[in-house]
Amino acid sequence: MTSHRVVFALLAIFVWVLLTSDPSSSDDSHKVKLSLYYEALCPYCANFIVNSLGKTFDNGLISIINLRLVPWGNAYLKDNKTWVCQHGPDECLLNTVEACAIRVWPDLGAHFSFRFIKCVERLHLENKHSDWKSCFGREGLNSKQLIDCYNTGLGFELERSYAYETASLNPPRRFVPWVIVDNLPLEEDYQNFVAYVCRAYKGPSTPKACESPSIEVNSSPKENSIRQVCYANVAKNQTSMAAAQGKP
Repeated sequence: MTSHRVVFALLAIFVWVLLTSDPSSSDDSHKVKLSLYYEALCPYCANFIVNSLGKTFDNGLISIINLRLVPWGNAYLKDNKTWVCQHGPDECLLNTVEACAIRVWPDLGAHFSFRFIKCVERLHLENKHSDWKSCFGREGLNSKQLIDCYNTGLGFELERSYAYETASLNPPRRFVPWVIVDNLPLEEDYQNFVAYVCRAYKGPSTPKACESPSIEVNSSPKENSIRQVCYANVAKNQTSMAAAQGKP
């Protein structure tokens, strides 16, 4: 009789755990990691962020993605205190600002950092990137934490860590946007990222964004997709790699 009671108690506990557990927490282990290495003033990066990644928040695909943004791109370190950006000083500024946004508003689920970055990148597409501070008001965000991050030098340290990380990619990135889905660089086929995400996802509930019959991994990228990138300069890459290898 005692053994029956023990079995019954264990079954009751098991049922209780099943009923009270949060299914979303178990889904997290199945999420697909999507990393975007980019720079703020590359028009192709801006277009990808605004018109492609932005849609994942609308169609539910973000629910199966662990999204990570790395704003460094084709910049290169001159020394431990200075760097040069492909599109000039404004890009260095905005790369750092966006790095700070990622740090102070880390909750992508609440859209905070992504909303701000998407706003900045949309302004770039409209040739208005110098108005980036207007994104605080547009998105209802308090600017103090981000400005403090920039002014205290934390943004500089974040950018330097992104420089080392970007230089250490294997295989090395050849351009931006450089998209990696679960350790697979998509290279020129980055615009087809939804198909790669859906193929990689092994979770229990598939979002509607993955149910379209048109979702499939291309056997070969579109011929003109290779032009939709900002290429890295080989000499600058070598300088960046040398700086990364000298990391303290």
